Amino acid sequence: MVQVQEIDALEPAELAPYRTMRRPLEHRQQGIFVAEGEKVVRRLLESDFTVVSLLLQEKWLREYEPLIRSRPEAIPVYVAEKRMLEELTGFSMFQGVLAVGKIPRAHTVEAVLQRSVRPYLFAAIEGLSNAENVGAIVRNCAAFGVQALFVDHTSSSPFLRRAVRSSMGAIFRLPVVEGVDLGQALRALRRRNVRCLAAHPDTQKRPLSEAGFCPDCCVVFGSEGYGISDDVLAECDEVVAIPMASGVDSLNVGGAAAVFLYEANRQRVKT
Repeated sequence: MVQVQEIDALEPAELAPYRTMRRPLEHRQQGIFVAEGEKVVRRLLESDFTVVSLLLQEKWLREYEPLIRSRPEAIPVYVAEKRMLEELTGFSMFQGVLAVGKIPRAHTVEAVLQRSVRPYLFAAIEGLSNAENVGAIVRNCAAFGVQALFVDHTSSSPFLRRAVRSSMGAIFRLPVVEGVDLGQALRALRRRNVRCLAAHPDTQKRPLSEAGFCPDCCVVFGSEGYGISDDVLAECDEVVAIPMASGVDSLNVGGAAAVFLYEANRQRVKT
């Protein structure tokens, strides 16, 4: 049975996660995240993540009802007018669909290695402060066959609302090892013979086309402003660069990740 309640205000305590969408620290402390948009919420409902509640326009209830009924948990569904939902999100073209999910238990390096199929293909990020860039990398990872993403403790969480939205729900299918000391994580991977390749805008380093991605490997991406730190670079086996036209020294980290991971996937499919 679908538990539906029509609302005209957000004062009830159970709606607090929607009122506090712009206070991500509170959500993190509670172990929850907000998903927004038709496709993202649909992918959340199709996943094995725990869904806490839904807040949506009545028209979407008919669309989602089969998925809601198929879920193992009883999900409260709150129905509101689009005007109220737009006030929450802050923009007028919002699709009128929100959901709250639970952040899953964090994966570990060892657990990821045990569940992944060889040859391994992992990605790692250091110092990425922009949540939308983190979400874009999550989406790229899912698109090009990455088996897990390592997120260092200085990066934004992939479960921030903007990151979840930017990933288009890919975060629900990609194992994430979050909050790690990236140097230690890379050392653990190298002990298991996983090559760590640093994506770095240095024309003196090996060009992307000459790098080998077919053995077990992890591709490391650095911050938007400063790239990869010296300490993390020291833990990488090789530094690889994307050749670019004169006068352009770098790409947005999301674009660079797409190029690197496409090449890794191309080499692996070719072999």
